[in-house]
Amino acid sequence: MKFMSLYFYRCCIVVSFLMAVAQCAKAQTDADALMIPKNYFCAAAVYSHGSWDHYWEGTFKRDNQNLGTVSTNVYSLGGNYGLSNRINLLFMVPYVTTNASAGTLRGEKSFQDLSVSFKWMAVKEEIGSGLFSVHAIATGILPLANYQADFLPLSVGLHSKSAALRALLNYQTGRFFVAGSGQYIRRDNITIDRTSYYTTEMHYTNEVQLPNATNFMFSSGYRSLKFNAEATFTKVTSTSGFDIRKNDMPFPSNRMNSTAVGLILKYSFQSVSGLEFTAGGNYVLDGRNVGQTRTGYAGVYYVFSTKKEK
Repeated sequence: MKFMSLYFYRCCIVVSFLMAVAQCAKAQTDADALMIPKNYFCAAAVYSHGSWDHYWEGTFKRDNQNLGTVSTNVYSLGGNYGLSNRINLLFMVPYVTTNASAGTLRGEKSFQDLSVSFKWMAVKEEIGSGLFSVHAIATGILPLANYQADFLPLSVGLHSKSAALRALLNYQTGRFFVAGSGQYIRRDNITIDRTSYYTTEMHYTNEVQLPNATNFMFSSGYRSLKFNAEATFTKVTSTSGFDIRKNDMPFPSNRMNSTAVGLILKYSFQSVSGLEFTAGGNYVLDGRNVGQTRTGYAGVYYVFSTKKEK
């Protein structure tokens, strides 16, 4: 059994500018069809590293010698609890560090956002030789620290209270499966340490309206009790926003679109019941106002019963 991963890319909260939606280690997350049984808990520790040296300024791809290579490290602790066999409660707390290899900008180090998800398996039916399931997932995001959102591309996050709804369809026959999901993310406005700012027009306020977003994901792979392998394709699209101006700094309300592919591998240790290891990576193929990020991650998970079995 797997747990939940970092929200980069898969949970569709943009962790920092030019990171592009990074789906990291996905195991019993809000983006897969895996469920943990009633009264079981899965504890997880996940590390992720992402970096980029080219990004899209609008639709123009370029580098920036004043930044060099921008890298982000994420250290996450989380859990997944089975409220019932069809309802899971998931949470995650990430600590994020950022860095630029050139220039004078210094990175941030901070706890980012608490994410809490309720995942409900609404339908589970045998169709043909396989099993079809439909899941509904509600997620809430709450900033944990007073980090600076107006410090892109080195901010650790957007510091926005957010809510997301996802519908997920999954069909598995034998050891092989295919899945698809669609998600809508609603972000609250944020305040920044300026009394005015310019986007496509002048704003005499410190309040910034962030664009909402959609996230569509398709995945397919192999599942067994011992080994899992999954390939993913994800497309995240902002519903509004504006492009980075030529040679300008990015801004929280930029339009941030990305198309990414990924691979997830999971191994369950037979000698230690409940202990699992997950690793994988993601690569941004195309984007708008995001970095062409390469991400690698690894996680350790431990599943156990919270009640004594008869």
